[in-house]
Order: sequence, then structure tokens, then C-alpha cells
Amino acid sequence: MTPATSLFSPVEADLQILADNLKQLVGNGHPILFAAAEHLFGAGGKRIRPAIVLLISRATMLEQDITPRHRRLAEITEMIHTASLVHDDVVDESEIRRGVPTVHSLFGNRIAILAGDFLFAQSSWYLANLDNLEVVKLLSEVIMDLATGEIQQGLNRFDTNISIDTYLKKTYYKTASLIANSSKAAGLLSNVSQETAEHLYSYGRHLGLAFQIVDDILDFTSSTDTLGKPAGSDLKSGNLTAPVLFALEEKPYLEVLIDREFAHKGDLEQAMSLINDSQGIQRSRDLAAHHAKLAVEHLCDLPPSDSWQALMKMADYVLSRLY
Repeated sequence: MTPATSLFSPVEADLQILADNLKQLVGNGHPILFAAAEHLFGAGGKRIRPAIVLLISRATMLEQDITPRHRRLAEITEMIHTASLVHDDVVDESEIRRGVPTVHSLFGNRIAILAGDFLFAQSSWYLANLDNLEVVKLLSEVIMDLATGEIQQGLNRFDTNISIDTYLKKTYYKTASLIANSSKAAGLLSNVSQETAEHLYSYGRHLGLAFQIVDDILDFTSSTDTLGKPAGSDLKSGNLTAPVLFALEEKPYLEVLIDREFAHKGDLEQAMSLINDSQGIQRSRDLAAHHAKLAVEHLCDLPPSDSWQALMKMADYVLSRLY
């Protein structure tokens, strides 16, 4: 498996600058927020989203260095992502994220919600200061999409009638929208053509869908240590992902267990066993591979470079997390 960090070598120095800046941008002025920022941005996340923004920035600015606006866009992308995680952890009552205690488990729900709000507000302020209306619109839409996805997920809990299309739409809102729109925004800051900007959007969209489908598979196939959260936690909370929806087509009894929300002792374990015994995980792998392949096809417009190569390999990296 290719570690994400080796893929990011063309932007390694950029990511170091980003990490230093984020703590300063967020934490300045308030000790609790600084503690939360230190905790969030020091928690060893892979920084995949800002890395993609920086790689696209470099891949579309081959004749010159990337601008401060490209760097700020990468920081805004990570801020928005982190804000959504802080809120997600409150909604999901998660105690652990990336192997460390969540903000709400350390500081309480009130501080966690306010910290998330603060990050969204601050990212919006920095976004406005980019002075590019189209980029502002793209990233503002992401913030709306994140909320839409979270609401949709909440409304569809334990609903065995949802379709794969509904699941993919929710996945777009919750995961792919940020990657798609920030990819396009990076291209726009480099003044690429509208056609290339759309290709960058589609690259991010398909990569984001593949990434989340893989995450949803890992919820069934990985250990708690690897995941940084308990295995099967999505299923337990009623969030029905691709492996479950595919398994439901083969295993009618799975519907009974989900409908009663795993009320009986051993229900969750039995459900996990039925899913593992079905084609659900393999079909989900195929779906992830399909989107990863589509993502790469949208990079054909860009001239070859180290950064372009890394963007191509990103699709393989996303799938390699399964093995």
C-alpha cells in the first residue's frame, strides 16, 4: 500500500506551512479555541483534502509558483473539513477520532458545537478575502452540502428502503462535495479554462465518492485500532452504507435485525456476520473501483508533472486502503 504521505512529496513543504498556519489562524485570541485547534490539527490526520488542493494548484501552475491564494484555499478546505468532523462527532456521540479523544469528549458538547461554528465562520471569512466570487460560491455550497448530508443521514437512520442512488447522493454531500468543489476552485485560482475546471470538479467528485465507499467498507473489515473508532459503529447507529444495502438484496433476515434497531442481544453481531457472508463488500469494492477509474479519466486534460502523477496515483491509494 502506498502511504498517503509519500504521494504528497511534491507538496510536502507546502503541507508543513499549512500545518503551522492552521494552528495560528484558528487558535489566535482564545485559549480554549487554541487548545481545540492544537488538538484537532495535531491529531495526525492525513491532510488528504488540502494535499489535493495543493497538488492541483501545482499541476495547473507549472510555469510559476503557487500563489498565497492557493495556499489559503488549502487551509480553508481543511478548516471546513475539520469543522464538519467536530459537529459529526457530537451528533454521533463519538468519543474517539483518529485514535484520540474527540473535542466534545474533552471540552463538552457546548464548546465542541461552538468550536465547529467558529471554524465554519472563520473559513467563510477567509474565503471572502480571496476576492473571487466564483470560488466563494463553490465553497459556500460545500458548507450547505455538509449540513444537507448530515440531515439526510439522520432522517434515513435504520431505513432499509433507501437506494444506492440515495446513499451516493448523501455521500456526495457529506464527503465528495468538499473535494470536488475545492479541486475546481484551485483550478479557477490558476485561471484554467472552464472546461478544465469542470474536469477538476469531476475528478474530485469521483475520488471523494470512492474514498467514502472505501471508508464504509473498512467499517466492516477493519479493527478498532486501524479505524480509530469502533468497527461496525455506522451500522450500530443506523447509518446504512453500500455494503449493507447490497447485502440486504441477498439476506432478507438482515432487514428484520435493522428494523428492530438491534434491540436483542447479539443482533449487531449477527447483522455483521450476514453482511460479511454476502456479496455486499465485494460489490462495494467494485463500486469504489468504478469511481476511482472515472476520477483518473478526468485528469487527461492536464500536462504531465510530478503533481499530476501524484493526483493519478491518489485513486490507487484510495483503493489500496482496502488491502
